[in-house]
Amino acid sequence: MAQDNDTKDTAPKAEKPAKAPKEKPRRDAAAPEGGKGKPAKGAAAGKPGAKPARQPKVKVNPRLREFYHREVVSALVKEFGYQNAMQVPRLRKIVLNMGLGEATQNVKVVDAAFAELTAIAGQKPVITRARKSISTFKLRAGHPIGVMVTLRREPMWEFLDRFLSLALPRTRDFKGISGKQFDGKGNFTMGVREQIIFPEIDYDKIDKVKGLNVTICTTARTDREGRALLAQLGFPFRAEGGK
Repeated sequence: MAQDNDTKDTAPKAEKPAKAPKEKPRRDAAAPEGGKGKPAKGAAAGKPGAKPARQPKVKVNPRLREFYHREVVSALVKEFGYQNAMQVPRLRKIVLNMGLGEATQNVKVVDAAFAELTAIAGQKPVITRARKSISTFKLRAGHPIGVMVTLRREPMWEFLDRFLSLALPRTRDFKGISGKQFDGKGNFTMGVREQIIFPEIDYDKIDKVKGLNVTICTTARTDREGRALLAQLGFPFRAEGGK
């Protein structure tokens, strides 16, 4: 019996079969359709509360500027015989200026004029101040005396389009524009008696009727060229006026 026990103890034990190594799933660049792969960032369109993708802004050219390039340039080349399109006069800037003489007595009128000119021009103006003191008018140097804004590029064209098509026809007893306000270098200035002709101004919300000056600066070399440019753009000049 002892021999049998020794034999049992010394018998070699059977080795367990080795386990096959587990293969890790490979991550493909793109998950198969219908799979449970993690969606890429920005692909959470169906996720509740997800922000919609921002659409790129579509730039729209001002209507009056397109008309200038399409119709006005060729008309001025034919009228003045320019050698190339670069010689044709064009708009440089438009300056709107609202003087406030009563600001010496009441500074609050500056705030009202600032808000009104912002609505008319579509951009914030700057406050103009007195350069020196004038005792006769009780004016001190640095005191606000008006507001002014300068328009260029798209805002310039958009304002001029609204001015010609919407504001001027609302002028009381309007009989056309005098062509005598050119400065000898093709620049034109005209006065607007009432700011309420602009549709952006609510008559019930203004404190008083104010006027403003509109200055059109061009690259024209003469008043005749400047007037022809503005007339082609739609300025209703009176037949008897102008240099």
